[in-house]
Amino acid sequence: MDIAHDSITVADAPPTPAEPPLIRREDYTPFAWIVPETRLHFDLGIKRTTVTATLTVRRNAKAAAVQVLRLNGDGLTAKSVMVDGTVSDDWVMEGPDLLLTLQGEDHQVTITTEIAPDQNTTLMGLYASNGMLCTQCEAEGFRRITFFPDRPDVLSTYRVRMEGERSAFPILLCNGNKEATGELEGGRHFAEWFDPWPKPSYLFALVAGDLAAKSGPFTTMSGREVECNIWVRAEDLDRTDHALESLHRSMKWDEDVFGREYDLDLYNIVAVSDFNMGAMENKGLNVFNTKFVLADSDTATDADFDGVEGVIAHEYFHNWSGNRITCRDWFQLSLKEGFTVLRDQLFSQDMRGEAVKRIEDVRILRAAQFPEDAGPLAHPIRPDSYREISNFYTATVYNKGAEVIRMMRSMAGVQAFRKGTDLYFDRHDGEAATCEDFVKAIEDGAGLDLEQFRLWYSQAGTPRIEVSERVDGEELVLSLKQVLPATPGQTEKSAMPIPLRVAVHDCESGALGAEQTIVLTEEHGEFRLPLVGSRPVVSINRGYTAPVVIERLLDRDALLFLAAKDDDSFARYEAMQELAVGALVAEASGEADAAQILAGREAVVEAMQAVIADASLDDSMRSELMMLPSGSYLFEAMATGERKADPGAIHDAREAMKKAIGAGQSSELHAAYERCAKVAFDDPAGVGARKVKTLVLGYLAASDPDKAAELASHQFDSADNMTDRQGALMVLSGLEHPAREERLASFYQRYSGNDLVIDKWFTFQALSLHPNVLAHVEALAGHPDFTMTNPNRVRSLYMALAGNPAAFHEANGAGYRMIADVIIALDPINPQTAARFVPALGRWRRIEPGRAALMKAELERVAAQDNLSRDTFEQVNRSLDG
Repeated sequence: MDIAHDSITVADAPPTPAEPPLIRREDYTPFAWIVPETRLHFDLGIKRTTVTATLTVRRNAKAAAVQVLRLNGDGLTAKSVMVDGTVSDDWVMEGPDLLLTLQGEDHQVTITTEIAPDQNTTLMGLYASNGMLCTQCEAEGFRRITFFPDRPDVLSTYRVRMEGERSAFPILLCNGNKEATGELEGGRHFAEWFDPWPKPSYLFALVAGDLAAKSGPFTTMSGREVECNIWVRAEDLDRTDHALESLHRSMKWDEDVFGREYDLDLYNIVAVSDFNMGAMENKGLNVFNTKFVLADSDTATDADFDGVEGVIAHEYFHNWSGNRITCRDWFQLSLKEGFTVLRDQLFSQDMRGEAVKRIEDVRILRAAQFPEDAGPLAHPIRPDSYREISNFYTATVYNKGAEVIRMMRSMAGVQAFRKGTDLYFDRHDGEAATCEDFVKAIEDGAGLDLEQFRLWYSQAGTPRIEVSERVDGEELVLSLKQVLPATPGQTEKSAMPIPLRVAVHDCESGALGAEQTIVLTEEHGEFRLPLVGSRPVVSINRGYTAPVVIERLLDRDALLFLAAKDDDSFARYEAMQELAVGALVAEASGEADAAQILAGREAVVEAMQAVIADASLDDSMRSELMMLPSGSYLFEAMATGERKADPGAIHDAREAMKKAIGAGQSSELHAAYERCAKVAFDDPAGVGARKVKTLVLGYLAASDPDKAAELASHQFDSADNMTDRQGALMVLSGLEHPAREERLASFYQRYSGNDLVIDKWFTFQALSLHPNVLAHVEALAGHPDFTMTNPNRVRSLYMALAGNPAAFHEANGAGYRMIADVIIALDPINPQTAARFVPALGRWRRIEPGRAALMKAELERVAAQDNLSRDTFEQVNRSLDG
C-alpha cells in the first residue's frame, strides 16, 4: 500500500503477491485522521480471540481533507463496523484494508474481528507460543490484530481490557500501568491497562499465559519507585537474576549518562520461545526471545551473559529513543535503531571495558554490514524506497547507523553531544520525528555544521581511504583519498566528512606521538603531523573513529611495531588484522609465491608470540589480538576491484595459517592454556582466560588434532560452566575423533529438554570444520528436536550452516542448494525468517565464476516459486537484479 494513499479511489488493481508495491520516502504525506484514543477489548483464546477496537478519530488539520478513513488489515474479516454507536454499511474492503467513509470532524469507530492465534505461524500480530498468547507488532503486525491506521506517525493512547480463562491465562499483561483486575463468571478473569503516553500501533503489546516473575523495584532519580518484573515459565525462574540486574543497571546508566528517567509505574519483560527477533521495546512491556533473558553459568556462556545485558539495555533505552520519540515513517528506522545501538554500545563499554567492546562492535560491523554495503542489497541508513519494511531491519540501519551517530559524537565531544541529545529529547518528546530532526538537534546543541555530514544518511557503501605519506622536514605529510564505491542506484557520489583519530609513532625509538583528530572533507586531503623520530609510522583511525576501509602499504616491521606497541587498543588490534589479512589474501589469490607465503605466516606467528608473551595485557584483550580475521572479512578484502573471492582458497589459507601458529607457538600456547586453566570461574579475569583457552584449542586442532582432542575432552569433562563446555565441544565437533560423538551425545543427554542449549548443540555441528558437515546437517534436519516453526531452531541449524564458509561454499553447490531449499520450505510458514537467508546467496557477483553460477541458479530457483511472500520476493529479486 502506498503510505500516502488515503483516498477510496484507486487507479490500478491491488498488486499481485509477486509484484509488491514500491513505497517511496518522497511520497510521504501526513495521515488524514488522528486517533487520540484507542480502546481495545480482547476475549482471549488460543484457537479464537475476539477483538473489539474503538477508535476516537478526528480530522488532521495538518493533512489534506478526505472523507475516507483507511484502516489497514492483514488476513482480517470485520464481524461488525459501527460509527458513533450505530451499525455502519458505509465501508468497503480494498485488498486487505477496510475503507470507511465519514462525514464531519469527529467520530468513534468500533470494529470487531476474530483471529486464530494458533494458526499464526508468521509470529506477527497475535500468536500462540507454548500455550501462551503474545504479540509482535513491529513493523506492521498490529494490522493482523484489528483494522487500524498501522503507521508509525499515528500516535494514540491505549486503554485495554483483557478477558480469558484464569486456568489458561492466569497472568494478563499489556502496555502501561495496570488499573483494575477482577473475577468473572465461568472461571474467567480480567485485567484493565492504561498507557498514558501516546504511541504508534507498532509499540502495542499483549501477553497472556501461565508465567512467574522475578521482581525487584528500582527507585528513579526523582524518587519514584518502579516495579520491575521478568516474566518467564516457572521452571525458568532461577535463570533470571542476571536479566533483572541488567535492567536495573540500564535504568541507572541512562539517568547518569543521558539524563533519561523511566516514566511508568511498571516495567515488564516477558520471555517468549517463539520469536522472530531478539526482543521488542513495546512501551512498558518488552517481549523478548528467551535467548536474551535466561542465563546461568551451567547453560549460558560468557557471551550469552553479555548478550542478555546488552539486549535488555537496548530495549530499555528505546523508552526514550524510539518510544517517547518515535519514527515519522519507516524510512526513519535508523532514527531509533542507530541511536539506540550506540547507546547500548556505550553502556556495555562502561560495564565491561571500552577497548574490547569496541573491537567486538567493529568485528560485527565488518562481518555483517560490510558485505551488505558491498552487495546488491546495499542501501543508505535512511533508505529511499522499499517493498517490504521487514527487510530493512539490517546491519546498515542498526550498526552503521550507530557508527554514523558515533562520528557526530567524536566531532562534537562527549559533553557537547549530550547537549545535542538533550535538545533532541526536549524538542521532539511525544512526536514522530525524522533523522533530519535528530541531526538538526545535534547540530544546534553541539554547535556543529553538519550540512555535508548529512550525506552519510543518503549515500550507501563503505568508503575506502587510500593512505600515503611522506616526510617533509620535521613533519609527516599524510595524504588521504576517499573512494566511494558505486552501489545499486547510486553510481555518482559526493565526498563525505570522515573524522579520523591519528598519531605518529617512531618504530626505531618506540616513541609514541600525541593523538589528534583530523577530518577529511574532500576527495583528497593532506594533513601535516609532527614527527617524533626518524622512522615514523602512522596510527590511523584509532578507536575506529569512522566506518571505513583503510588501504595502505605498511612493511612488516611497521605492522609488527604497531601490533606490539601501539597505545591505542583498537589500532593495535587493527595492525594484527592487517598483518594477517595481507598474508592470507596474497596466498588465497595466488599473488604470493611459496617464499612470500612462508614469510607471511612467519610474520603472523612472530606477532602472535609477542601477544602471548605480553604480560601487560589482560586475557580479554589478548584473546582479541589472537584472533585471525574471519572468513567473511577475508572475503571482502579479497573481492576488490576486478578480483573475485575464492571461498575455498580463503578457507585453505586460513586453516594453513592456524596450523602454522599452532606448530610455531606450540609450547607458548600450551603454557598459556595451562595458566588460564588455573583461573577460577568466579575470578573477574576468568572471562578473558576462557576465551584464550578456546582460541588455543582451535590452533592446536589445526596443528595437532590428537592433542587438541585430548585437551578438549578433558576440558569438557571437567567444565563447571557452559563457556568451557561449549569451547571444548566446538573444537571436538570439527575433528574426526571418537571423542567427538561421545561428547556430543553426552551434551545432548545432559541438556535434552532445554531448548536454548539444544539450539547450541545444533549450531556446534553446523558450524564445525568436520569434512562431513553437510551430511551432518542433513541428518540433524530429521532429528526429533528439529522444527521449521521455531525461528531459534531454524537459525541454530541453517543460519549456522550459511555462516560456515567451508560447508556453505562446498564447490559442488550442495550448501547453496540446502539453503535455497530452506527458503522455499520456510517462506509459506514464516516469511521474515525465510527472507533472512537470502543475502547469503546474494553475494554471487563477487565470487569466483564456478560458485557464482551455482549461487545464481539457486536464487533463480527460489524466484521461480509461486506466491512468494513480499519479504522473500524483494530480497531475491534485488539479489538477482542489483
